[in-house]
Amino acid sequence: MPPNSTRPTSRDVAQAAGVSQAAVSLVLGDKWRGRVSEPTAERVREAARDLGYRPNLAARNLRLGSTRTVLLVVPALTTEFFAGVYTGAARVAADHGFGVVLYPSPEGVGPARDPFASAQAALDGILASSMAADALTAIRGDQLPLVMLDSDPAGSLGAATVNLDIADGVRQVADHLLALGHRHFLHLAADIPSWTFAARAHALTARLATTPGTTIRTAAAPISIEGALTAAETALRTPGPRPTALVCDDDKLAAGAYKAARRLGLRIPDDLSVTGLDDLALATALDPELTTVRLDSELFGEAGMTALLAVLEGRTPAAGDIPVHLVVRGSTAPPGAP
Repeated sequence: MPPNSTRPTSRDVAQAAGVSQAAVSLVLGDKWRGRVSEPTAERVREAARDLGYRPNLAARNLRLGSTRTVLLVVPALTTEFFAGVYTGAARVAADHGFGVVLYPSPEGVGPARDPFASAQAALDGILASSMAADALTAIRGDQLPLVMLDSDPAGSLGAATVNLDIADGVRQVADHLLALGHRHFLHLAADIPSWTFAARAHALTARLATTPGTTIRTAAAPISIEGALTAAETALRTPGPRPTALVCDDDKLAAGAYKAARRLGLRIPDDLSVTGLDDLALATALDPELTTVRLDSELFGEAGMTALLAVLEGRTPAAGDIPVHLVVRGSTAPPGAP
């Protein structure tokens, strides 16, 4: 729907679907079974989606009361990080009488499909974690109260954006490695086109650029142990001076880097220091235990839900990124340490 155009009405949906307004009300109110045929109901839902129709929330809430339900959209459930985001968000939501529906987008950071017909009619708001700014158009996320998590504040469609201080976490990693004496770095970067990973790369490059004599190479890898193993092994076999420090965009990539190092006969941290980012349970399962940046995913979820509740109540959410902390373990040491 073009900006500033008249918002579509139930009459528009009825005309597009060739049904009465009463039928539209029944279908979008999920009261159609036994009264409207399934093909007709689907035709109404399709017309509503195509037109971008959303029932007037204020009028609906006066009639029915708020649904007190929000949708949490995450790229995937491949790590415990997003489980923590959900746990934190659900805790705050429950304290305020809200429920949270978790939806892992099948397309990752790409456009998310509507998880159920006329999603916007059944929700009060959306939390979207680590998604591209335009990823929610299919579920009309840009027409509901929306808070973006781990996303570019400058490009967000949301009423608010809540971020971990990822850039500072990367600077803490770089400062630690530089203080140990490392000057030659390999960045094992997540091969995902999202703001959070671009921010990590920029912060690392910018920090190393302030120290004379540093070099950095980048190898992209999918976030999987096998993908990281292949990318790290290829990069470490590349002719030229071998990096003494390998900075990974997350802990799973670091686990793949460990396997690559061992395949090449390199000892961690004697020959190669390795760092991660997340502090997943995996970090202490590795040997030696992984130096990484702790991201408090539950606190992140709590802050996101708190911001969304503020938006729903017409208040301005608190500003400021959530601090993160470097956890130094056995995977880092001075270059050439005995």
